[in-house]
Amino acid sequence: MNAALVQRALVALTVIGILGAGFELAVERHWRSAQQLVPWTALALLAAGVLLVLLNRVFGVVRAIAAVVLLASAFGVFAHVSANMTVGSFSGKLDGVSAAGQWWQAFTKSVGDAPPLAPGMLAQAALLLLLATYVTRRPAGRHADTAAGVREPAER
Repeated sequence: MNAALVQRALVALTVIGILGAGFELAVERHWRSAQQLVPWTALALLAAGVLLVLLNRVFGVVRAIAAVVLLASAFGVFAHVSANMTVGSFSGKLDGVSAAGQWWQAFTKSVGDAPPLAPGMLAQAALLLLLATYVTRRPAGRHADTAAGVREPAER
């Protein structure tokens, strides 16, 4: 399979993730506080990373962007679960429930309305973009029909 095709497919999936997450954030009007702007910043970083990959440049920077977005995603999952726990605590639905049970109910949205897995879209897009940086593009020539190469994690 052509390495450029694989890289473009990974980038296309990343773009789909960016657009999907952006649409979801817009529908939810997810901009009412500074904390709610974190995923918008992550999406902007992912978009910049997409451009860098398409230009076949600075893969080290793209990998750093992916790492930052992965951290933002983890923060989002934690923030959503914490918000659900707060709702559950105030409503009294978590009274008498073990600590592990409280976290489970908050994670599964048994209490609260914040979707804990929604920030996972950011992680998925970041991982796809990260994978795109490890696919090499070989110039056309004698070995152009060989399998796509995978670059070792060396700085570009």
